[in-house]
Amino acid sequence: MPTVEAEAVVLRSYPLGEGDRLVCFLSRENGKVRGVARGARLPKSRFGSCLEIASHIRIWYYERETRDLVRINQCELVESFLDVQGDYQKGVGLALICEVTDFVLPEREPAGAHFRLVSLASRSIRQQNDAWVSLAYFSLWTLRLAGWLPSLEQCGRCGQGLGGMEAFVAVGHGALLCVNCRLPGAKAVSRPAVELASLLLHHKLADVDPKGSESAAARELTPILLDWIELHVEKKLNSRRMLEEGVEPRN
Repeated sequence: MPTVEAEAVVLRSYPLGEGDRLVCFLSRENGKVRGVARGARLPKSRFGSCLEIASHIRIWYYERETRDLVRINQCELVESFLDVQGDYQKGVGLALICEVTDFVLPEREPAGAHFRLVSLASRSIRQQNDAWVSLAYFSLWTLRLAGWLPSLEQCGRCGQGLGGMEAFVAVGHGALLCVNCRLPGAKAVSRPAVELASLLLHHKLADVDPKGSESAAARELTPILLDWIELHVEKKLNSRRMLEEGVEPRN
């Protein structure tokens, strides 16, 4: 089989055997792909730091008949995020982006929009002091691209317009609810959080102020969006727990 060259982002990287790595990466052209990098964990490996999580790389690999895993021949580092890992919130935020993307996307299906989303959100996390607005944007657009985002303007049960009314969310229900349809144990969602979701859908991420009221609204909105993602993928996000349990509020 001919060698495939692609632009990619590393989503996962696991030790395999004594010196290899099992790598999951998101290719701009070919979607999510899994492969083996022989000798990647050995001293003076030709792969260097290319296979670290969130790394933006150019990769060369070839398909193997009757094998699900590709053989990774070579990669070049385009953009590293190792410098971000020293900040706990940002490092876990990058891990969350990669974990969500791995869970949401099927293998070997074109995912150019997801590739652009991952790249944009990762760079935004690096640039901003607070990661919450970037994570809210990423989570919202992940739901949108997957076709899972419910209406932000209507109740998910009765269809009544929410307008300026109070909205609610309930565990196991992937939509906003009006006051008449709220379920036992449902939690109220603030208007700033709903308004931020609408803002993130209709404006560029760079145009949204990551400080002040937007940051507070993003801290409320992001867990709601992640609940909806977990509901659809039927998995719990490990990095989400780390993010919510280990980050102190920033001033």
